[in-house]
Amino acid sequence: MTAPDRNRARDGFVLGFAAYAMWGAFPLYWPLLEPAGAVELLAHRVAWSALVMAVLAVALRKREGLARVVRDRRVLLLLLAAACVISVNWGVYIWSVNHEHVVDASLGYFINPLVTVLMGVLVLDERLRTLQWAALAVAGGAVVWLTLAEGRAPYIALTLAFSFGTYGLLRKKADVGAVEGLTVETFLLAPLAVAYLVWLQASRDGRAFSEGPGHFGLLATAGLVTALPLLCFGGAATRVPLTTLGLLQYVAPTLQFVLGTTVGGESMSVSRWVGFAVIWAALVLFSLDSVRSRRQSRLVVEASAA
Repeated sequence: MTAPDRNRARDGFVLGFAAYAMWGAFPLYWPLLEPAGAVELLAHRVAWSALVMAVLAVALRKREGLARVVRDRRVLLLLLAAACVISVNWGVYIWSVNHEHVVDASLGYFINPLVTVLMGVLVLDERLRTLQWAALAVAGGAVVWLTLAEGRAPYIALTLAFSFGTYGLLRKKADVGAVEGLTVETFLLAPLAVAYLVWLQASRDGRAFSEGPGHFGLLATAGLVTALPLLCFGGAATRVPLTTLGLLQYVAPTLQFVLGTTVGGESMSVSRWVGFAVIWAALVLFSLDSVRSRRQSRLVVEASAA
């Protein structure tokens, strides 16, 4: 590997780690915006994200790409569905963080890669390798264990995992850039979000102006907080292999788990530790398979080029 390639790979790793670290630190951010409720915070996130993404789209010269998306009815409908699904994901995540369920949220994002693989099988007719099947079976066993041990299904984790997995599937089918996609999604949701915020203020239930200018300023950062990790992720995706990016994705739920158990003081029973340990074992199998598959593909390419 040449020096420029090494520098590019290093920069990509730093950008990828920064993206997932920011996502992992979200449990520290959303409680700062209280006493606003989860739905109000979701509306602010959508509204301010639409504004930030509009500025980014202009700055990054994405106007032609946006015009193509708007003209394509199929893509527009897919992005509308994606916008609805990601709003559910964002809303549940905000609620879980502000109601001391950070550990449950982290479990959702640990499970998410496996849910994505399962959706590939069910929706896209993809074939799984042996280790992938093993990882899914182990993760399924962990969910059953947690359900039986705690007397209820891990609904927060499952909602987050399946909503984000569905979002990824819809975005894959839409096949548009990250900036264009999020810009259109937030613009589709923004009228409803703004209308809700106006109604809250009119009914004197809104918290945007009742807690002082500092609180309003924090609410306004929701758009930047949404866009910045996305930009870092986009920069990483073009610089590092997918295997590296796939392994980096565990940074976010790991940080969330650590924050939930330390800063948040959330309790972990023996049954929950067992459930999490089984999930982590499934992820080890999944990661080993990803690394092995990537290595075999590289060897095939090298052999054919020789």
